[in-house]
Amino acid sequence: MGGIIFLIILLAFIVIIAFKTIKIVKQSEVYIIERLGKFHKIADAGLTIIIPFFDHVRSVVSLKQQTMDIPPQNVITKDNVTITIDTVVFYQITDPAKAVYEIQSLKKGIEYLAITTIRDIVGKMDLDETFSSRDGINQKLRVILDEATDKWGCKIDRVEIKDIMPPADIRDAMEKQMNAERNKRALILQAEGERQSAITLAEGKKQAAILEAEADKEAQIRRAAGEAEAIRQVAEAKADEIHMVYEAMMKAHPDDKLVQLKSLEALKEVASGDANKVFIPFEATTALGSLGAIKEVMEKDEKKK
Repeated sequence: MGGIIFLIILLAFIVIIAFKTIKIVKQSEVYIIERLGKFHKIADAGLTIIIPFFDHVRSVVSLKQQTMDIPPQNVITKDNVTITIDTVVFYQITDPAKAVYEIQSLKKGIEYLAITTIRDIVGKMDLDETFSSRDGINQKLRVILDEATDKWGCKIDRVEIKDIMPPADIRDAMEKQMNAERNKRALILQAEGERQSAITLAEGKKQAAILEAEADKEAQIRRAAGEAEAIRQVAEAKADEIHMVYEAMMKAHPDDKLVQLKSLEALKEVASGDANKVFIPFEATTALGSLGAIKEVMEKDEKKK
């Protein structure tokens, strides 16, 4: 019976010794091992053997990228406006031994350093500049925090300002200003649209007037050309007729009496027209004179009879 109890006690002692001797480190974690109260080694992921009662796990350090919310801080800007800034810091431990032994609490150190740095940077800016320079503020914060935490075995990857909250009265004034600017831009855009529309309409009317004038000009040119062509064709036809008549008369060998008679016939046709005045050619007056002489001779003959 006593032997069984001894075996049980021995087995329990072996289990305890094994539990204290064998350590399994998870992925992305390291163990800070101390021996007799002094830093001994950094145990990486996997199986680690330590000496019981001599070695001790001081701390378990995560190598993952970590986030830390900085409590919202009231900051006074250069133009004496109190704003509330909410910030988040992304950091990663690069030297676990420094992160454990160089500072009492790494998170508290990053938080206090971020708060003082934010107040220093934003205190040199106006309110409007803080809204328009978020990227610049983030970059300055990251650089300053990264340099300051390097001796703590920590690297600051990013710093982001989540929100900037001005006082209620400032927010109301800013909203009114934004509404005024929005209305102003709307009126400007409307006026610009109306101006562009008027210009477009005027250009359209101008082009239409130019095209209409060009069309009228082209029509008049074509009409005049047609009339000239018609007159030319009529003139050519008349000239051909006159030429034919002239040739026929020349072939007939007319005497002066026949020519004068034909002139009188032409004069009769002219006189029968609608004109109020009739112009008699010089050759026709000679013919009329001959007719008058013939009439006198005939009258004398009748009196003798």
